[in-house]
Amino acid sequence: MLERRHLLAIGTLAAAGGTLGVKAWPASAEKPAKAAANHHHNHGSRTTDIVDPGVPPFSIRMPVPRVLRPVQQRADADVYELELKPANVEILPGVRTAALTYGGDFVGPTIKAKVGRKVLVKYRNRLDHPANAHLHGGHVPADSDGYPLDVISPGASRLYTYPNNQPGTTLWYHDHTHHMEAEHVYRGLHGFYLIEDPREYKLNLPCGEFDVPLMIRDAAFDEAGQLVFDAYSDPYSTRLTTLANGRPQPYFPVGNRRYRFRILNASNHRSFTFRLGGVEMLQIGSDGGLLPAPVSRTELLLSPAERADVVIDFGKHPIGTKLVLDSELGPIVRFDVTRRVREDSQVPAVLATLPALPPATKERQVTLGLSPDQQWFWIDGKPFDENRVDITVKRGTTEIWKITNVDDVFGGIEHNFHLHLVRFRVLDRDGAPPLPGESGWKDTVVIPAGTSVRVQATFGDYTGKYVYHCHLMEHSSVFQMMAQMEIVP
Repeated sequence: MLERRHLLAIGTLAAAGGTLGVKAWPASAEKPAKAAANHHHNHGSRTTDIVDPGVPPFSIRMPVPRVLRPVQQRADADVYELELKPANVEILPGVRTAALTYGGDFVGPTIKAKVGRKVLVKYRNRLDHPANAHLHGGHVPADSDGYPLDVISPGASRLYTYPNNQPGTTLWYHDHTHHMEAEHVYRGLHGFYLIEDPREYKLNLPCGEFDVPLMIRDAAFDEAGQLVFDAYSDPYSTRLTTLANGRPQPYFPVGNRRYRFRILNASNHRSFTFRLGGVEMLQIGSDGGLLPAPVSRTELLLSPAERADVVIDFGKHPIGTKLVLDSELGPIVRFDVTRRVREDSQVPAVLATLPALPPATKERQVTLGLSPDQQWFWIDGKPFDENRVDITVKRGTTEIWKITNVDDVFGGIEHNFHLHLVRFRVLDRDGAPPLPGESGWKDTVVIPAGTSVRVQATFGDYTGKYVYHCHLMEHSSVFQMMAQMEIVP
């Protein structure tokens, strides 16, 4: 059975989903786990050293991640170069914090792609250990997916191909190195990848400077202002600092008009319920693109890796208004209405037309749950094994997967579910309609304890091995809650 401290942690996290500690690694995991610890032993301290950074709320302006420029624009593709490298970054004011980065920024540079135009990214690994990049939500060939064991060696480079043959949407890229993903992403290996769709231009949604990527996540710091990572601690009681685009509780000046915010929950574990003091947020998109129609929200739940595009109309508020986006953890970012700006955008009543779902050729059952000894999180009663194919799918077929979270012990343990390669549609939740905002395309879905979600996906163009897993990152990368499928001709 679990040690008492782990039982207490699970009890604390029962409704929100937390880290489950273990006593020992299996033999197959010892080397990667030890390597991860050794590579990062200078980057943070133990959880007993965690302190409140003491940054006054709303004293820092929120940055917008810089846009990466292509090094070459070919007839058939835009070519980018991006280094994975350590960097000392400013998260807390006046403090340099050791981080792992894409391009030297704690929130990596944003890559803006276009529907139907190929993007090639040459990633060069300047770290002293293997790493890679996974385009989360990307419909890409297997050799460009960032498979957990398909890594870039230190000093080497790798060219990834992103075809962008999917609708416009908000994606993100992050490390997916097996056993090290959780710590790598926590320390900064994450950034936005936006696919722009010419069909959206006709909708006249907020664009340009009024279209803002917003990465929200939690973190813990020690007395020196360094990030603290401990895969076995209770993240809900230790990671208490909220970061918006890499800064703690910043403010963001806005004009009195509509803005589109592409919200990403980039936390390892924490789900957020976002609120704007009762002010309406119009959700126009989810993981896989625009919704059929806007959904009016005053609360917005996102589990780790989920995205939501929302439009906030600051034109309804006089100059000088300050609106605070907050969550259960407290204030996240304050929007200050500071100037008059011409309004030239709208939110149409109809955003996108979803195609009819084709008939499913197969239905599958997938379970997320504790191992029999209650030391691991497994999928279908098995730990991840790179030498085992758990599901074989024929290319071009359509399947329905019923994913069930059977972890109802200790008051219930929450999981979510991310499927690589394809988008899916949520059909129902235990026979009930999908949640608000789940009517469009998704690639990650929250599954509370003791519940099931049915999703439908069509496995189109590519063959090869891809993984599916819980995206509470310690669950998958540390505690084995990952499996793999192979798409075959």
